Amino acid sequence: MKIELTTGWLKFAIGWIVVFLFRLIPFRPPNFEPMLATIMPFSKRFGLLGSFLFGFLGIVLFDAVTSGWGVWTAVTAIAYGTLGAGSCLFFKNREATVRNFLSFGIVGTIFYDAVTGLTIGPIFQGQPFMVALTGQIPFTLMHLLGTVVFATLLSPALYRWVVQNESFDLSLAGRVAVAKK
Repeated sequence: MKIELTTGWLKFAIGWIVVFLFRLIPFRPPNFEPMLATIMPFSKRFGLLGSFLFGFLGIVLFDAVTSGWGVWTAVTAIAYGTLGAGSCLFFKNREATVRNFLSFGIVGTIFYDAVTGLTIGPIFQGQPFMVALTGQIPFTLMHLLGTVVFATLLSPALYRWVVQNESFDLSLAGRVAVAKK
């Protein structure tokens, strides 16, 4: 009996490397990064758990290598994981088009910035809520600009060249002996 297991771990690695390398670019504008734009095309293929883990582990691994873990890691990892799961649900019955990437990306960015920007400072550092809110507005506008750019250019490219590319599906094949009665 032949057993074949197809795995998408190489695709996940490619996605994480794209995000990781871009986030390491010095002097890039804050929150101008491709995490959500990478999660969206991957969520079309990898289901709820895979999509949650892509966003969650993407943050956890990046923080482990760069800034270290802190309360911000938990909040942002859970937020990106939730966006991954939400993206999976959004794209379940929708095509992977620029319009759909933009639609989910804009709403997802506003959700992410509201959850992270309006909680971490006020709850964990005693920042007044109005200071967090007024500071978040230009930050969110920059984040939305990044979302529009990446959802328009990167998301469709990743979907076409990585997610749908069968050459990145590694197959682990083997034979299993079956006892005959």
